[in-house]
Amino acid sequence: MSESADTDLIAAVRSFVEKEVKPVANELEHRNEYPQALVEQMKALGLFGATIPEAFGGLGLSVTTYARIVEELCRGWMTLSGILNTHLMVAYVIRVFGNDEQRQRFLPAMARGEKRAAFGLTEPHAGSDAQAIRTLARRSGDAYVINGTKMWSTNARTGTMFGLVVKTNPEAEPRHTGISYLIAEKGGPGCTISRDLPKLGYKGVESAEVCFEDFQIPAANLIGREGEGFKYIMTGLEVGRVNIAARAVGVAQAAFEDALRYAQERETFGKPSCEHQAIQLKLADMATKIEAARLLTYRAAAMKDSGERSDIEAGMAKLFASETCQEVALEAMRIHGGYGYSQEFNVERYYRDAPLMIIGEGTNEIQRLVIARGLLRRAGYVRPPHVRDD
Repeated sequence: MSESADTDLIAAVRSFVEKEVKPVANELEHRNEYPQALVEQMKALGLFGATIPEAFGGLGLSVTTYARIVEELCRGWMTLSGILNTHLMVAYVIRVFGNDEQRQRFLPAMARGEKRAAFGLTEPHAGSDAQAIRTLARRSGDAYVINGTKMWSTNARTGTMFGLVVKTNPEAEPRHTGISYLIAEKGGPGCTISRDLPKLGYKGVESAEVCFEDFQIPAANLIGREGEGFKYIMTGLEVGRVNIAARAVGVAQAAFEDALRYAQERETFGKPSCEHQAIQLKLADMATKIEAARLLTYRAAAMKDSGERSDIEAGMAKLFASETCQEVALEAMRIHGGYGYSQEFNVERYYRDAPLMIIGEGTNEIQRLVIARGLLRRAGYVRPPHVRDD
């Protein structure tokens, strides 16, 4: 798409958020109701094909434009970006590492939103330590037989397919060389969405436990080669971390806008709250940190667009934007006073949604390690052979 077309699309998404999302977000969120009508409108806007190339029926947006769209969606309701994120992460892996037949088979239907993807990585005992997964894929003729359990799988119930991270060689050393990536289509025996996990926030979209028991996946659905799946998911997570950073910027912006408006309307001690220096100091810090988070996010997205390795920049953006979002949401609640604690206002929703960005796509503790080790790598540091991982 051209730059002007990108601008028009962002404006269309903003209009969609203002007219369709904001009026219903709180009601849907408090009912924990899947936003089917909004999803259909997102399909009509082409958002399920946002980063899928035009050759496969997608919009072919840059990661930078996609980040701006995510930010707009999250100004209205953060849940909507979650429905897109795992879907487009899986599409990215298929596009970059899949073969021509897989691209033709999956991407056009994914761009239309007819096929919608969940992602299966986290397990009951394997979160930040992704190499500790135990879900086993055993080759049997022209299929892989899958046994194991995945946790926190967004879109697992409402989607139609999974990007599934499995162990094809559980004895491999180093551990990551035994990890592979399969595309699993729902249907047939052996795949059970066993429960939706209850959550503090991020309502309206399921985060599910998925159990596989002798579930068969065609061998033709192996992405790339056996033993290279860890590389694929790490590359895909760079896109996911830009998404999380953009989500955090959007939620923080929404919280700031609500606080700025309320501070002008609310009178305390005979004058609007915004006339008090204590409130002005909060507003200044909030706005400054949001803008810094936005620029970090756009920088990471631009590097991904240029084909550069962006693990450090994506980690920085995700780290800073998510911590900023948490801080801004709390400050917005303080500016609202008691009303900030009420479900009649949006601020409490922002406050409950913010922690997800600190944890999702790798905790911020992991981000700090990724950043530090990446900086050492770029500096030319060579690790002594006797030093082992913590």
